[in-house]
Amino acid sequence: MTSRRAPFQRSLSLGACALVTGLVLSVAGCKHEPIDPLFTDDGGGGGGGLVDDGLWMAPINTDPCDPNTVYFQNTVFPLLVSYCTTAGCHDAITAEDGVGLFSYSSIMQQVDPGDPGNSDLWDKGIADPDEPMPPSGNPQLTPAQEQAIYDWILQGAPNNNCNSCDTTNVTYSGTIAPLFAAKCSGCHSGNTPDGNLDLSQWSTCNTIALNTMLEGAIKHLGNYAHMPPYEDDSYLPACDIHKFMIWQRNGAPNN
Repeated sequence: MTSRRAPFQRSLSLGACALVTGLVLSVAGCKHEPIDPLFTDDGGGGGGGLVDDGLWMAPINTDPCDPNTVYFQNTVFPLLVSYCTTAGCHDAITAEDGVGLFSYSSIMQQVDPGDPGNSDLWDKGIADPDEPMPPSGNPQLTPAQEQAIYDWILQGAPNNNCNSCDTTNVTYSGTIAPLFAAKCSGCHSGNTPDGNLDLSQWSTCNTIALNTMLEGAIKHLGNYAHMPPYEDDSYLPACDIHKFMIWQRNGAPNN
């Protein structure tokens, strides 16, 4: 299948993500969820600082994911959240043109399992030849990302995931850059990246890793904005956080 660039619905305007200047919310009284016990150290943290948990440093090796399967939780959902559910578009509050893409159940209202051509998500959205989705001028899905969504629908659009996590060779080019592209670049790239943070550039990624903004955001610590901005305030998969932390604590190199 040849991927076609394109738009989801008419009159889309890509809004700003929840991540604002410097990844930090400075509004007094901002409420955050308690830190998940998965991210705390044995000492219990305290003091509001970032948690230095050695948990994320130990390599995890399991059977690999099926290379011929596209997983909703690992691939499709993060892409739709990053590129489609920004404020004013297909988030839970706005649901532009009656379309919400903020949960599996809302996404499935636009999907005919096994039939991409009869699925609004694909036929009237990603593969619509007349109007781009995301809109022209905003960060776009790559052909490979479009293909992944198409293949997921073709495979029956299951709410599936793969828990495999191999962290024996974490590099920026092979591991971290693809994570940023899949999970963050829908907001943080292009001519006007949200928060003025272009996460398609190693220099920016390196900066937010070394100044702890990345860790604070993806672990939901202190007053950092929770990233990605999932509607249910859930975390990235633990394996993704693990990889980010290994890269960060190795000095966030451009390797």
